[in-house]
Amino acid sequence: MQKPTAPLPRDVPESRSAAADAPTGARTISHVRNFAIIAHIDHGKSTLADRLIQITGSLTEREMKEQILDSMDIERERGITIKAQTVRLIYHAEDGEEYTLNLIDTPGHVDFAYEVNRSLAACEGSLLVVDASQGVEAQTLANVYQAIDNDHEIIPVLNKVDLPAAETERVKAQIEEVIGLDASDALPISAKTGVGVPAVLEAIVKRLPAPKGIPDAPLKALLVDSWYDPYLGVVVLVRMIDGHLKKGQKIKMMGTGAAYPVDKVGVFTPKMLEVDVLGPGEIGFLIGGIKEVADTRVGDTITDEKKPTAAMLPGFRPAIPVVFCGLFPVDAADFEDLRTAMGKLRLNDASFSYEMETSAALGFGFRCGFLGLLHLEIIQERLEREFNLDLIATAPSVVYKIALNDGSEIELHNPVDMPDPTKIASISEPWIKATIMTPDDYLGAILKLCQERRGVQTDLSYVGSRAMVTYQLPLNEVVFDFYDRLKSISKGYASFDYHIENYREGDLVRMNILVNAEPVDALSMLVHRSQAENRGRAMCEKLKELIPQHMFVIPIQAAIGGRIIARETIRALRKDVTAKCYGGDASRKRKLLDKQKAGKKKMRQFGKVEIPQEAFIAALKVDS
Repeated sequence: MQKPTAPLPRDVPESRSAAADAPTGARTISHVRNFAIIAHIDHGKSTLADRLIQITGSLTEREMKEQILDSMDIERERGITIKAQTVRLIYHAEDGEEYTLNLIDTPGHVDFAYEVNRSLAACEGSLLVVDASQGVEAQTLANVYQAIDNDHEIIPVLNKVDLPAAETERVKAQIEEVIGLDASDALPISAKTGVGVPAVLEAIVKRLPAPKGIPDAPLKALLVDSWYDPYLGVVVLVRMIDGHLKKGQKIKMMGTGAAYPVDKVGVFTPKMLEVDVLGPGEIGFLIGGIKEVADTRVGDTITDEKKPTAAMLPGFRPAIPVVFCGLFPVDAADFEDLRTAMGKLRLNDASFSYEMETSAALGFGFRCGFLGLLHLEIIQERLEREFNLDLIATAPSVVYKIALNDGSEIELHNPVDMPDPTKIASISEPWIKATIMTPDDYLGAILKLCQERRGVQTDLSYVGSRAMVTYQLPLNEVVFDFYDRLKSISKGYASFDYHIENYREGDLVRMNILVNAEPVDALSMLVHRSQAENRGRAMCEKLKELIPQHMFVIPIQAAIGGRIIARETIRALRKDVTAKCYGGDASRKRKLLDKQKAGKKKMRQFGKVEIPQEAFIAALKVDS
């Protein structure tokens, strides 16, 4: 979760407060509070975290900057949180007592819901941040339901009350109506200006429960996250349940059975701060002789090797990739660099998976699994930016289940690997349950979009002037440009959340794109038979615009098996070979033209069509 923002020296500074050094038992577990900040995208989670850090004095004014917990460049540029981050705050309450607050700032986007899930497992309470001008959104619902599933005490916080469009009473009523939470004591704040934020700290102390734990019991800790630091090795984030964790102790991972000596334990303030001991209820990190992030399974139980705890913690579900696509280097010589880059990236993102694959058109590359299209985009951008690579991404596809005539079932990640149609009994595709919230003005256009994507409406209800519509949709129809189209037709006001529901049988066929009679693997896709012709025609038209003219005619075709379902032709660049012919017999011109015609025919036979990288990306975003 928390990653150091800059290279750290091997010896962590020893200067620290006595309060940080004392074991939790000495401060009593009743003075600890663990909480997450959950909200929809852009409702102000990271800004509220900034204010809490500032008010508790965890960083000096010189060290503070906006979105201090968003440490990656890409997070700061896009204004989104990708990795959940943790920080310990020391708060002196109005009653004169000193409290230790462990805050986790979580992402808002649906692609990073797994980060939210495991962050909530480490806490007892949540701050539910809702924009006082926009109200409850789809991801607000998804995150609050996850918090309720984890038995959290939830404090509603209405942010951005300083905006002229803020309607606190309306949003309070919306929280009660849509979520079913009592919002009468919701806290009105402005995280940007700091108005009302001290009241949030008091509410955390008074309204959230303290963690439970037995100091004298054998060590039991939940492995919440792990990442690789080039100076320190693998850093493991743990939530203490029972017992104590200290330097020099020999620990055991109950899931893998591996044992390691503990070299350092500490907390994030948000800087790394070494402490002597971590006690029950606390959240901190440990550093041992762990070489691979793969050795530290998220959700595993950590215990003492000599005095192990009796039972493992339930842990949480691993992140399952739902979108697959191929990543290939533009220059084949960069393949080894790409392999190295992916290995390094995998160290800090356990949800990213990859395996090697080859393509006739693109050479050697990797088939990669992602949690969604934004996750794909982020990984591709990080590979290009941090490792200086030029990449081609193939068409994103979902995991299909194919039942064969011999009774066996296989999973299909890449449409190119589809078996012979005569051997296939049926093909099943994943379906999702999507929740869309939108102002009433755009409802008609959104319903039309969902119908076009083979959606089945299951519910439609109103919260004031906002409609909440629930649809069952094939994931295949969503991974291309559904989110972009939704935002476009609703002028950015609609919000969207989904989770995978089940697999259903469908009439699916593989559509190939042929450029100059050569199939382009990167653009092969599985589509529903009823939409194959429209999708094929749109794809050919788009490629006609994007592929530059060559010296010969280029046919672009969409085909299902041996049947061509759509075609476009890129005309040849025409050089005027008769320009130097002045007068004379017409056969002189004819001879030059025939010679040019023969040359073009030969060129078309042996010529190679260069398809620019933008054409691959843009061709996939066609509106079917």
